[in-house]
Amino acid sequence: MNKIRVGLIGFGISGQVFHAPVMRSVAELELVKVTARKEEQKAILRAKYPQAQIVESAEDIFTDEEIDLVVVATSNDMHYPFAKRALEAGKHVVVEKPFTNTAEQADELVQLAAQKGKILSVYHNYRFHSDYRTLQEVINEGRLGTIYNVEMRFDRFRNFLRPNAWREENLPGSGIFYDLGAHGIDLSLQLFGKPEAIFADLAVQRPGARAIDNFDVLLYYPNMRVSIKGSMLAKEPTQRFMVFGLNGNFTKFGTDPQEVLLRAGHFPDEDPNWGKESTDIYGKLNLLLEDRDIEEIVPSKIGSYPDYYQNVADAILGKSPLIVKPEQARDVIKLIELGYQSQEERRVIPVQGQLISY
Repeated sequence: MNKIRVGLIGFGISGQVFHAPVMRSVAELELVKVTARKEEQKAILRAKYPQAQIVESAEDIFTDEEIDLVVVATSNDMHYPFAKRALEAGKHVVVEKPFTNTAEQADELVQLAAQKGKILSVYHNYRFHSDYRTLQEVINEGRLGTIYNVEMRFDRFRNFLRPNAWREENLPGSGIFYDLGAHGIDLSLQLFGKPEAIFADLAVQRPGARAIDNFDVLLYYPNMRVSIKGSMLAKEPTQRFMVFGLNGNFTKFGTDPQEVLLRAGHFPDEDPNWGKESTDIYGKLNLLLEDRDIEEIVPSKIGSYPDYYQNVADAILGKSPLIVKPEQARDVIKLIELGYQSQEERRVIPVQGQLISY
């Protein structure tokens, strides 16, 4: 089999945790070059990915005619210029989420990929989470009846600032609205399509903080509202999802296990139970159907980040359509921009005519 040769730009947390070990699970992909400047990063690469050549410049990847796919896993400000350079060099491209800092940048990349005839995708990996897959199945089954409210929470607890962390600075694309809010917006678009309007309350709460560290977003749909919230001060575990339907509720605590395993250094291809949740965090249905109260524990679907990269490989090889399309990721960025506009103007912002994929 002819391998798809991959160049990875960036070997910080994103490259080390979310990309390199996941790509290893896909037989069609071969990681051949990685940019790394820090000695500790180079040591990890030599130990875990001895086949990959270590380079210090992204240009060494762009100009390598043997590389087919470039993965951009850098700070958010470099997503656009590196993705553009890779497409101009005739490469397929995967970009870490968020796609870009602006919808204008995203539009340019979407058009460039189409002109070059190359696959362009964004790593919206939460679509491949056990908790989201379970939520999607519960909604699609229809037992909840007409759905009127959905609540999503994407929380962390860190009451201090990480020193020298770009995410903590007041820079374009920094803060948890771009980081975690992008996930909630993407999932809502997948489940319910285009909203009619958006309202956002964005805050900087922790002492000394400069970037958004709390968001409260409301997406307006006909006869339904989706609430997406995130905080850096959630020490007590919060529910991930709650759905309010005419027939009852679905509640889901706990999160997909893959990130924890990856951060601990595990590889998906070495774990036959990869992506399986512990039974103690399964979701719960509480329904009233035909005058009967029904409470059910809902076993979680299996999460699989490798499914993302398998689909990218299949799309490059012409075997299947791309799941995470760049137009969809562009619309996430547009809604983030509208969220900032809502925060600045303190009003609900109409969405009509501003999304291209839903």
